[in-house]
Amino acid sequence: MAATIEVKYFNSFILRKTLNSSGAPVWNGSRGDGTYAQTAVVDAKNWAVEESRIKGGFNNTSTSYGVKAYLVDDSPQGSIRFNSMIYSGIFNSRTGINDTNVFSVGTDITRSVDPSNGSIQKLYTEDNYVNIFQEKKVSRAPIDKDIIYSAEGSPTITASTAVIGDIQAYVGNFGISRNPESFAVYGRRKYFTDKDRNAVMRLSQDGLTEISNYGMIDFFRDQFGAMGEGKLTGGWDIYNKQYVLSIQPQDTSIDYKTLSFDESVQGWTSLYSYKPGLMLSLKNKFYTMGPSDTTDTDTAGLYQHYITSQPRCNFYGVQDKASIKFVFNPNVSLSKVFKTINYEGSNGWQVDSFVSDQTGIGFPNIDFSNYETVNTQDSTVAIYSYNEGSFDNYGNLFINPLNSPITESNTPLIPPVNHAGFTRKENKYMANLVNNSPAAPGEVVFGADMTGIKGYFATVTISTDTLTDPGGMKELFAASSDYVESAY
Repeated sequence: MAATIEVKYFNSFILRKTLNSSGAPVWNGSRGDGTYAQTAVVDAKNWAVEESRIKGGFNNTSTSYGVKAYLVDDSPQGSIRFNSMIYSGIFNSRTGINDTNVFSVGTDITRSVDPSNGSIQKLYTEDNYVNIFQEKKVSRAPIDKDIIYSAEGSPTITASTAVIGDIQAYVGNFGISRNPESFAVYGRRKYFTDKDRNAVMRLSQDGLTEISNYGMIDFFRDQFGAMGEGKLTGGWDIYNKQYVLSIQPQDTSIDYKTLSFDESVQGWTSLYSYKPGLMLSLKNKFYTMGPSDTTDTDTAGLYQHYITSQPRCNFYGVQDKASIKFVFNPNVSLSKVFKTINYEGSNGWQVDSFVSDQTGIGFPNIDFSNYETVNTQDSTVAIYSYNEGSFDNYGNLFINPLNSPITESNTPLIPPVNHAGFTRKENKYMANLVNNSPAAPGEVVFGADMTGIKGYFATVTISTDTLTDPGGMKELFAASSDYVESAY
């Protein structure tokens, strides 16, 4: 359908404010006799006046520098299309003509996607395609090309006059929800989250893959379900070649979680203690902007990770410690007594917890007089690191020579040195497990009177201490435990 649009022409010049000798903003208006009347400007902000005369002022001579056209619309209207894309003219590098600010109303310059899949949250251009991320769907469209299909069903790329070609949806009912901040890209792989479907996704040449299924289904289901309208900040760690995702709930009383996905092992490898507001990689270096909200006490701004000269586990000026949680589960159907814990690695590791599996709630007596209202499980006392648990026969404890000055009440250890936690033999660290559990119904020997931890399996958490080379490198190669069959 054709339309007639009124176009008006006129000559105009733009007069900008200037500063007088005192530095105050003024408007220079010509009187027509070559002199200028300076009028003070109260507002110091930048402004401009459109004039039909090159010098402005009353009865001044107009000049002709061509025409300026503008459209006249009696009822101008704006529209927001949540499922559409619009494109402008192009920049011609040969002629120097820049039409990127031209949106011709007489040309069909929009392309729309299926509105049932929600709004467009992100566009990412790759080669000759634009990837379209909606709330419930991911699609792509060729740029300046089109796709036709042969009789066998195979696609063929052809030249086209259309800027955006036919839109094709990827297989799979996944989108980016309303979290475009989760998007990250490396090479041909794009990573993002679909919070509404409890999924973390990867888009690559093989299509969409749900990488949250790699051993983390329950974790992401629980985290996404509890976060409300929070943030899902994603980024690519070029240093470790990992996708990093920070789950930040709307309710700040709920702990945030920052974790990484490693393609080389096809799994989620680490949890981190920092809370980034933005992540980026540049020239083999990984940066974060943090913290992400004003409730944090430190506003560190841009922070570079993996600087070997800086303390480890230190993020935005806050020193933390590394921890590892794992499970001992040998001979799964055997009730065992774990007697020791051993590890191979650096000095400076301590055991925070060593607990068995739970017994479950039961009914020990027929008359219900001793009904078990809680689960019971064996646990051990904390096990000090090799340095942290050191003491001598004179009552002196280990001190950190880097941070603790030697005083009369804090003196170096005098040999022989004893160890209340881990001891070292042939460069392997080992410690006995001391039971610290309350008596369970029907249990004869319990607590400190019993050696080891009873159970089918045990969950262990170890961490770096605060005394042994704080901020230094700590390595852990292997952990083990000696056990025997439970007499019970």
